[in-house]
Amino acid sequence: MSRVAKDPVAIPSGVEVSIEGRRVAVKGQKGALELDLHELVDVQREEDVLKFAARQPDRKAVALAGTMRALVGNMVFGVSTGFERKLQLVGVGYRAQAQGQKLNLGLGFSHPVDYQVPEGVQVETPSQTEIVVRGADRQKVGQVAAEIRAFRPPEPYKGKGVRYADERVIMKEAKKK
Repeated sequence: MSRVAKDPVAIPSGVEVSIEGRRVAVKGQKGALELDLHELVDVQREEDVLKFAARQPDRKAVALAGTMRALVGNMVFGVSTGFERKLQLVGVGYRAQAQGQKLNLGLGFSHPVDYQVPEGVQVETPSQTEIVVRGADRQKVGQVAAEIRAFRPPEPYKGKGVRYADERVIMKEAKKK
């Protein structure tokens, strides 16, 4: 039995949750998100908690109940608190500058890299070598951070590139003569 699905999702004050058929809509101060539940999962609202259960006792339905619970839990947290990923640029001349919904990156290529930030995600650059990605949707925030990192992932010899703030790059030893 899934232990994740047994834990109810608490709804904080200031967050509205509406369940219409198979669709769960969550609205809060950071935004609004929607999710279509799988047909093998039931959700019930009891006062200010959401409880998830599998419709059938089989393995797939129980696993999906835990997955849906985690997704809705992320939605509730996202619209109330929000998600954030920090990136660092390591390398001489590597720079980042946010201009509205566009991120300009200088990553040592012969051309600047312009990244169009999708709707629902904000990008800030507190300094030229730091990027902060924020948003209500955890999946979008992670995807945007991964796409920015993919332009120049950290290389193992000097450690240059775009890395997550909490990432540890394992350095290799250079060739010896």
